[in-house]
This record gives sequence, structure tokens and C-alpha cells, in this order.
Amino acid sequence: MKDKKVYAKLFLSVFQLSACTFGGGFVIIPLMRKKFVEKLHWISEDEMMDLTAIAQSSPGAIAVNASILVGYHVAGIPGAALTVLGAILPPLIIISIVSLFYQTFRNNRIVSMFMAGMLCGVAAVICDVVIRMIQDILKQKRLLPLSILVLSFAAVRFWNVNIILIILVCGIVGAVDACLREAKKRKGDSNGLS
Repeated sequence: MKDKKVYAKLFLSVFQLSACTFGGGFVIIPLMRKKFVEKLHWISEDEMMDLTAIAQSSPGAIAVNASILVGYHVAGIPGAALTVLGAILPPLIIISIVSLFYQTFRNNRIVSMFMAGMLCGVAAVICDVVIRMIQDILKQKRLLPLSILVLSFAAVRFWNVNIILIILVCGIVGAVDACLREAKKRKGDSNGLS
């Protein structure tokens, strides 16, 4: 069993991130990366990329999916339960408060300007995530991930291809690529031993 301090830190970290995340689930990913990879060193950069990919491709809210995966990776099932709680409590509390004052918030000019300003910040954070992911792909010096990135973007943006089809095709291509690389690695290892 993990130390109780780890559980408390895990819950509070996700709770704070979720409470300060405006603009959708994609915004929490760079914040989680900064907290769990750079600050706490509980997760490696590659593991965070893998967890992000799984969270994006799983059904449900990406913030909750990412929280579950991070919590499970750090502290097993109790960690996953705590991070889910930490991820959903802040929005639940905020939405409950906002619903009490909805009419006032809806017509308030200052609140509307604040929300418009937050959209700019959200766009910047999402651009930062995309740039970091592209940099990680370029560091690998592999053509396939970059080609998939460009073709997926073009398919959605210019040809209106259904996103579900793109996810399925990318999943199949990724699985085949991983199998081929693993087979090549095993073959190289067996050649090195003989």
C-alpha cells in the first residue's frame, strides 16, 4: 500500500488542476504534464504521451480519462478512484454555484468579457500542447507519426472525413506499426545473440 501522503498529494494535485482548468479537457493535459512529469517526476515524458493518447481515444471526458490513467499509473486502483474524485468535484461544485446565479451570470457584460478572454488563453494552451507533441514526434525522427498527423489534419479540415473513421484507421496503423517495430526489435536482439 502506498504512503497516505502520496494519496493525499495525488488527490489534491488533480483537484487543483481540475479547479483551475477552463476550456475543456485538452487544457488539463499540459497542466498534468507539468505537475506529474516535470515537478513531481512520477511519470516519464513518454508515459505521459502514451497516457494522453489513451485518454483521447477512450470514450468519455478527456480530463477524467487522463486523471484515471495517471492515478492508476501512480497508485493503482485507489489512485485512480482518488483522481476521478479530484477531477469531477471542482466542476460539480462550480456548476452548482453557477446554476444558482445563472440569470445574473448570463446577462453580465463583465462575465461575458471574462469568458471571451479565457477563450484566448485556452486556444494558446491547446496550441502549446500541439507544438509540444509535434516536437516530440520530430525528435523521434520517424516519418510515419508525422505523416499520420498531417494526413489526419487534412482529412478532417479539408475533406470532412468522419473523426471516428480517422481514429479507427490511426489505431490500426499504430497497432501494425508497433507490431512491426517489436518484431524488428526481437529479430535484432536474436541476431545479436547468435
